[in-house]
Amino acid sequence: MRGDRGTVLGRAIGGQRRHVGQAALLAAGHQAGEALVPVLIGVVIDSAVATGSVTRLVLWLAVLGAVFAALSTSYRFGARAAERASEWAGHDLRVRLTRRILDPRGGAETGRLAGELTNIATGDARRVGGVNVVLPSAIAALTGLLVSAAALLWISVPLGLVVLLGAPPLLWLGHLLGRPLERRSAVEQERAAHASGVAADLVAGLRVLKGIGAERAAVDRYRRTSQESLAATVRAARAQAAHDGAILALTGVFIAVVALVGGRLAASGEISVGDLVAAVGLALFLLSPLQLFAWVNAELAQGRASAKRIAAVLAAPPAVAGGEAPLPDPVRGHVCLSGVHHGPLSGVDLDVAPGELLGVVAPDPAAATALLSALARDADPPQGTVTLDGTPLSTLDPADLRAAILVAAHHTTLFAGPLMANVTPVRAAGDGPVARAMAAATADEVARGLPDGADTVLGERAQSLSGGQRQRVALARALAADPPVLVLHDPTTAVDAVTEARIAAGIREMRAGRTTIVVTTSPALLAATDRVAVLDGGTVTVVGRHTDLVAADPTYRAAVLA
Repeated sequence: MRGDRGTVLGRAIGGQRRHVGQAALLAAGHQAGEALVPVLIGVVIDSAVATGSVTRLVLWLAVLGAVFAALSTSYRFGARAAERASEWAGHDLRVRLTRRILDPRGGAETGRLAGELTNIATGDARRVGGVNVVLPSAIAALTGLLVSAAALLWISVPLGLVVLLGAPPLLWLGHLLGRPLERRSAVEQERAAHASGVAADLVAGLRVLKGIGAERAAVDRYRRTSQESLAATVRAARAQAAHDGAILALTGVFIAVVALVGGRLAASGEISVGDLVAAVGLALFLLSPLQLFAWVNAELAQGRASAKRIAAVLAAPPAVAGGEAPLPDPVRGHVCLSGVHHGPLSGVDLDVAPGELLGVVAPDPAAATALLSALARDADPPQGTVTLDGTPLSTLDPADLRAAILVAAHHTTLFAGPLMANVTPVRAAGDGPVARAMAAATADEVARGLPDGADTVLGERAQSLSGGQRQRVALARALAADPPVLVLHDPTTAVDAVTEARIAAGIREMRAGRTTIVVTTSPALLAATDRVAVLDGGTVTVVGRHTDLVAADPTYRAAVLA
């Protein structure tokens, strides 16, 4: 989908055009029926009441009842079709946004908090989907206006001309009055989304904030963000009030003019009493379609603002380009970095043999993050190459690559639901590879300590588990995936030394014959590796066995044993 708001709105409407068409037809019928009511009342007065004919009175009352039944049915089924179209369009946009956010090439999250993306996928998608309610309403209002004008022309040409000539300028003024509302609605949505993102971040890091005594700073930050959001909401509400008030005033003047012209015509005898009643009724009825136009204009202004925000996410450039080279078959797991420059990395050369368990010590956390980013292909290095079995990662499709290289970052997320569903969504706890992964990560001990074992339902972000328990479950998930190349980043920082030693042995046994890179400074994990590479000053400075480096390299010894 192209990334402009017109395309987003067009997709929301076009995808539900059948239901929108049904809703528009039925809504138009409803408004036409509403417009005919005062005309029929005028006919009843002139042909039945004025003449004293009971037969005609009963006949026209029956016709009036039939019109009421028709317009009531039209409203009911028209509203149902419009709401259906609105909900399905909002659902379609949410699916498209989710697909873009989860695209392996990334990029949609750049510069946006997770809460902000959630706000766009919910509130903004709902507003854009609501255009499918607005459009039939606009057609219905136009139909009511045209039917009223035709009826007034039938009653009196001057009355009809007043409506036909006065309505277009009124609608144009309404459009102009909606522009400030559109601008302020866009700002309101942006501020609200940012506040949601900040709140989500603060809630996720609540324990950390309490641990470092930063609650007051966090509250102050959210207060400022919330106040900015409140100010934007107030400005948008003022724009809404000014818009609605101005439209109401213009509409009142317009209806007063229609009523005044009709009254003068009746006083001069140019129209009958029934015609006057019909004209006054039509003048009052005109308030409904004109108010409907005001509502439509305000909703479209907000819908356009939301569509612009959705379009920005859908059109966000990918962080990496999609590749077309086939994945090596089979994947042996030979990983090679040649002259890689990426962030703090400056000319990294590193060769990881197939099936090797390699430790990487990076005293600079930024260097470790950059290395993980390059291996996961979250971003392509501006200089140098990273290859898998001789194939540059930049030529592979990111989705295919992530089936071959799994990077398990230090900060992982567990989800609400059963513990086992966090380890593997498709296999049972008794499955051989899953059971071995649980044992290797000592996550089986975590499961045994819970009320329902591996079927225990965890709360949001698994906050009911300790930090070490969450790490062990996350490690079990990575091991259970059993990718050809597994990259682990500090998987045991929150577990005790005895458990860490058992995990180190479990990883070595579980990953025997499969390429594994562990980025850590843990002596227990490094002791289980085949080799260790030290990444210092942006480049690999030394490679060797853990025991040899501890004995011969003071820098390594300080980084690992300090």
